[in-house]
Amino acid sequence: MIEKLTTLDFRQHLGDLLNRVALRHDEFIIERKGKPLAAMVPVEKFRQLEQFARLHMADALAPRKTALSQKDADALADEAKHRSRKLKAH
Repeated sequence: MIEKLTTLDFRQHLGDLLNRVALRHDEFIIERKGKPLAAMVPVEKFRQLEQFARLHMADALAPRKTALSQKDADALADEAKHRSRKLKAH
């Protein structure tokens, strides 16, 4: 389960949090005023998320039988960007 932290807790316990992420593979969402700002995850998971995003981007950009309009291409790029950001947040 991903634990939520305030920015104050994050600043006060950074060393401990880094150890928990590195050694126990804990994950954290850092929030300010209840809104998520960033995620803290083990490097291995971050690399997996990057690879997953690249693979799905490659699928999305693969040649299609019909050409996309500029509007459709822009919408597809926006969707990929938002999905990538959501994955990083989880």
